[in-house]
Amino acid sequence: MITISLCMIVKNEEAVLARCLKSVKDIVDEIIIVDTGSTDKTKEIAYQYTEKVYDFK
Repeated sequence: MITISLCMIVKNEEAVLARCLKSVKDIVDEIIIVDTGSTDKTKEIAYQYTEKVYDFK
């Protein structure tokens, strides 16, 4: 079985993240978000699409 994972490195992407994830949520099998220090609501938005949200400094 072929599976597709979306892995994104993000920082302060509040303005565009929801639109991006919404456009691919039905195409990929999993979404992995790595946040590099956002100070906006990027992580909260990411959690609406996946539980796999990780911090990386």
